[in-house]
Amino acid sequence: MLGLTSTSAAPHEIVRAILRMPVDLLWNGGIGTYVKAAGESNLEIGDRANDAVRVNGSELGAKVVGEGGNLGLSQRGRIEYALRGGRLNTDFIDNSAGVNTSDVEVNFKILLNPLVESGKLRESERRRLLGAMTDDVAELVLRNNYLQSQALSTLELHSAERLPEYQHLIRLLERSGDLARALEFLPDDEQLTERSKRRLGLTRPELSVVLSYSKIWLSHHLLASDVPEDPYLSNELERYFPAVLRRRFAPAIRRHRLRREIIVTATANSLVNRMGPAFVLRAEEDTGAAPAKIARAYTAAREIVEMRKLWAEIETLDNRVPATTQYAMMYETSRLLRLMTYWLLAQRRGELKIDQAVAEFRGGVRELKAHIASSLTGASRERHEALRRRHVESGVPAELAGRIASLDALNSALDLVELAALRRAPVADTARVYFELGERVGLDWLREQVERLPVEGAWQAVARTELRLGVYLAQRQIAARALAGWRAGAAGGRVTAWMSAAGKELDHWQRMLSEMRAGGPADFATLSVALETVRKLAA
Repeated sequence: MLGLTSTSAAPHEIVRAILRMPVDLLWNGGIGTYVKAAGESNLEIGDRANDAVRVNGSELGAKVVGEGGNLGLSQRGRIEYALRGGRLNTDFIDNSAGVNTSDVEVNFKILLNPLVESGKLRESERRRLLGAMTDDVAELVLRNNYLQSQALSTLELHSAERLPEYQHLIRLLERSGDLARALEFLPDDEQLTERSKRRLGLTRPELSVVLSYSKIWLSHHLLASDVPEDPYLSNELERYFPAVLRRRFAPAIRRHRLRREIIVTATANSLVNRMGPAFVLRAEEDTGAAPAKIARAYTAAREIVEMRKLWAEIETLDNRVPATTQYAMMYETSRLLRLMTYWLLAQRRGELKIDQAVAEFRGGVRELKAHIASSLTGASRERHEALRRRHVESGVPAELAGRIASLDALNSALDLVELAALRRAPVADTARVYFELGERVGLDWLREQVERLPVEGAWQAVARTELRLGVYLAQRQIAARALAGWRAGAAGGRVTAWMSAAGKELDHWQRMLSEMRAGGPADFATLSVALETVRKLAA
């Protein structure tokens, strides 16, 4: 097992052999640094007691490394191991439960101690309460770890293709003074370019660092805003405390000395874990909205579409379907929330009230979800069915597979609900007209070409976002015209009637569409011209 040929060996040789064993898991729970990078010297590591046993990251034989100790591997050693295909996070990810448990315990004591001092709670009762909540604390802490690890795995799935986005994020965090790239051993621009050529992304240890700094950056911005005073987001404060404390001490919870920090931490964790480290900074650049408004828009989108329920169902499939299937489904949910967040930021430019947005859209979105599959036509319906079938073949229950397959079509949900209200038409009929237009006019094809655009650098990413949003807006405007004068039972011929009335503008677009389809994959310039033509058609 050790790979040693002699019948005896010195202790340091045995430890080095253990570190190099070809095993599934190497768990480090000790004190000292056992792994460095080949380019690091023992002097740089600064742990003389372990110089004799230390190995390089490229020499580790385990498939997975778990870090129960601090500084068991140097960060450069982790990255070297990960670039060879090894799977690991970092010590501050794997070993965060101790600090997290302490945080939770302190916040419970901050709540209860004033009650003891004022005579509203006996000291013996306080001790009994703290002891009784041991399992609640463990559950909360393990949940935080679970979500953080899940976020890293979902990010890793698309790390290579999103490398330019992470590169831009690192630059922005450097520019704002929130991150020192060299201090955290993140690759420089030249190294990132080399990785891009090799189709490699950031490793899990690097993603761990970026994820953490993104949360810190967002927390600072939210704490300086009025987000902690938002009546909807303040619910995060109550969610933090176990049911027994919520029942007995609700007024005291609302007066908690660190209430603002607890609300901000919960909001930042949810946003970054679910949407990735680059989302808020990217949305700020794309829309000009402040992080506080982006957080509100994201929360509204999450609640409108009732995404927590869907996430919970995906998580129940742990160890029942391939993990990559779950990560892919999680990624699809983040794509929907991204578009919905952008929609709310664009269409609600004034003050965005989460409770009002939820009340306005949630009922209509529920109705749409119930009819979405039957509203699709042509290629959209075929894509939906192919994705549903693929998930079912991976072991996903048929009903859940269908809902995941519908997420792409729900990108238009807020447009459809608002359009239905504007035209006083049922959401289901509005959806049928909308999706039939997308198929027959060629907007589905145009949107698909936009999604296929290769992105190199931040500005191309912004350009693709603008094209994507432009196609959705044009389709909404055309659907609004087709639904003008709607009356019950008249949805069937609306698209044909609009196409007949569109005349020369539609003929011009269809000729252009035919030429573009024959010309192979479209580029930014071609699709920009196409979108401008569609805008004229919509007008």
